[in-house]
Amino acid sequence: MSTLLFGAIVFTLACYVLAMGLALLRLFRGPSAQDRILAMDLIYTIGMLVLLVLSIRYRNAMYFEAALLIALFGFVSSAAMAKFLLRGEVIE
Repeated sequence: MSTLLFGAIVFTLACYVLAMGLALLRLFRGPSAQDRILAMDLIYTIGMLVLLVLSIRYRNAMYFEAALLIALFGFVSSAAMAKFLLRGEVIE
């Protein structure tokens, strides 16, 4: 792996850690439920991106499958939380 690619991966992961920390702060301090749900969406998206960067770093396709599962479960949980906020119940 080239030095430039390694540096870019380290910089990217550092930026993701910073973004995840700020999203965690919003998750714990959010004034409304909508803010907390958006922070949760951002956290799972950043987690998925971290796995994708790690798959590039370690040249392993297993990380891609884990990122796909995170994206799938994150979408389902976001849809369930949005329905809960709109109607007050998830299953009718």
